[in-house]
Amino acid sequence: MNHSIHSADRATHLKIVAVALVAGIVVAGLGISARTSSAYIETAHVTKAGKPVTVTSSDAMLIR
Repeated sequence: MNHSIHSADRATHLKIVAVALVAGIVVAGLGISARTSSAYIETAHVTKAGKPVTVTSSDAMLIR
């Protein structure tokens, strides 16, 4: 048994390509099914701005 991909025959190359293709389809299918679940609903939350804050370079806190 030779452990080099360069000296493998055509059937071995086809098996490797087939396994990689099936693995890619499985990963893509799991990703799509996890993303489009019925419990996942996108909603936008509005956050209102608070009072203005003054930022200074000193370590002392400024309270107004």
